[in-house]
Amino acid sequence: MDGISLDQLRTFVVTVDEGSFSAAGRRLGRAQSAVSELIRSLEIRLGVELFDRDGRYPRLTGAGDLLLPKAREIIAKVDIFKSYAKGMATGLEAELSVVIDVFFPIHIIAEAAKDFRERFPTVPLRLFVEALGGTVEPILDRRANVGIVGSLPVMPSGIATEPLGSILFNIVASADHPLSLIEGPISKSQLEQHVQLILTDRTELSAGREFGVMSSQTWRLADLFAKHTFLVNGLGWGGMPEHAVKTDIEEGRLVSLIIEDLPAGGLRLPVSIAYRSDDPPGPAGRWFIGRLTACSNDSSIK
Repeated sequence: MDGISLDQLRTFVVTVDEGSFSAAGRRLGRAQSAVSELIRSLEIRLGVELFDRDGRYPRLTGAGDLLLPKAREIIAKVDIFKSYAKGMATGLEAELSVVIDVFFPIHIIAEAAKDFRERFPTVPLRLFVEALGGTVEPILDRRANVGIVGSLPVMPSGIATEPLGSILFNIVASADHPLSLIEGPISKSQLEQHVQLILTDRTELSAGREFGVMSSQTWRLADLFAKHTFLVNGLGWGGMPEHAVKTDIEEGRLVSLIIEDLPAGGLRLPVSIAYRSDDPPGPAGRWFIGRLTACSNDSSIK
């Protein structure tokens, strides 16, 4: 087992992500035979077959399916290790650009930014606030060094992540909305009868996938604050981060809906720090990540 290499694990993960040995070879800049040999040598070291090769394309075996998340975890930890090493070996970034998921509590960012200004007075801080694929695209095209990603459950290849916590989500409607007048848990069929307000992705990174859509009647908005205003005005129902609607619920403008088969206290959306695997954060970025991680005891994220 000591002979297992990081190269083998990365090749395994890339093969799964790309769907074939040939596609993995193109992405890695290697011949298909070299990819196949790396996978085969990994299987020999592990003592299990990772892929079923009987069909046109390799498919994960049961063992492969179980070992895949572990391989991803090992690679992610190595990327974090490299990030720390880079911070020790290089100078400060000329600028730190951070893209923030619109669901993340902005007061936490403000607190971290205040400390950042004192710690790194010569490093300008540039912030983007985006949703869904918009939190990842600036990282992919190198407009941002670090991202706080919460609303895109499938990460593109080449992006390393570190867990940050989770945000509590409530499904709400205005106090005079028909759904707010229903006693007891609301069924999915009752939700279907009303417009659901959802955020739309301004990128193509989530094309073909819907997240949290429970009604065939939808209005799509690209701005969380517009969604909030529409909710308060009774134009539909939808999910909102708990910290953004807490006052509205306490003052009676919005009502937290109890949905059948969903947790009564709301849903939790995992939040991660993200950055390019081939361009991990430098000293300022690594400090900023540590500062945000220290905020995980904030009541808004757990």
